[in-house]
Amino acid sequence: MTFPTCFSVSRRRFQMLLTASLLTLSGFSFAQQPAQVLRVSAIPDEAPTELQRKFKPLGSYLEKKLGMKVEFIPVTDYAASVEGLINKKLDMVWFGGFTFVQAKVRSKDQVIPLVQREEDEKFKSVFITTHQDIRKLEDLKGKTFSFGSESSTSGHLMPRSYLLAAKINPDTDLKRIAFSGAHDATVAAVSGGKVDAGALNISVWEKLVAQNKVDTRQVHVFYTTPGYFDYNWSVRADMPAELRKKISDAFLSLDAGKAEDKEILDLQRAARFIPTKADNYKAIEAAAHNAGLLK
Repeated sequence: MTFPTCFSVSRRRFQMLLTASLLTLSGFSFAQQPAQVLRVSAIPDEAPTELQRKFKPLGSYLEKKLGMKVEFIPVTDYAASVEGLINKKLDMVWFGGFTFVQAKVRSKDQVIPLVQREEDEKFKSVFITTHQDIRKLEDLKGKTFSFGSESSTSGHLMPRSYLLAAKINPDTDLKRIAFSGAHDATVAAVSGGKVDAGALNISVWEKLVAQNKVDTRQVHVFYTTPGYFDYNWSVRADMPAELRKKISDAFLSLDAGKAEDKEILDLQRAARFIPTKADNYKAIEAAAHNAGLLK
């Protein structure tokens, strides 16, 4: 049996309309699905459990503000955080000043710092010891000493820079140098007598003191560096501008006057977040070159 031509045409129109409707519904369904995951990490300058604890409420806050899933991905060392962002395995990283500079140089300026804590405009390192005869940097000659991670701004680069300024070459004038890997580990090495002295960032030192996790009758600060720019949240330059703005706005809108926001800020050891830019880290880059740590 042969169908009338008019029916054949109607059937073709129906099939076309059905296909178009399915495509429309498919597009609608995709639009309703959660956006891509924002993969976030941080330099491992503290114990992994502490980093996870600090990030959890911030991650939940960002999910609400961005309307997308936020996943924290821990890394094994500082270098992995740099490579992860450059190789597009991470989307946003909490860098120290030196790791930001490393990422900026490695990526040929394809990394953008978005925000920093207000405290990071004038960040400092502290030198600690248990020895009463160590009162200034020059007293470290012939002593054993611990930095944090080799890629740490406040645990290695800047302490090394200020040692060199005091005419002390850590590699030749100290009896032995070690790298603890993290700021809290440096405190443990000094208080445990593994080294005569060490350097770490002032924020972790003050946190450990406040939590009574260090005996200041035994371990004391004998030198505090001048201020310098340090930590920031950085993203890749290929991140859509709209998403970059949403992330920045989320950080900048955190208000210590609100209980939920204050919890986040306290965990980040921040009074508030402020915008930052790559030019803020030129002095860090110069110090890294002068110390022979940036090729």
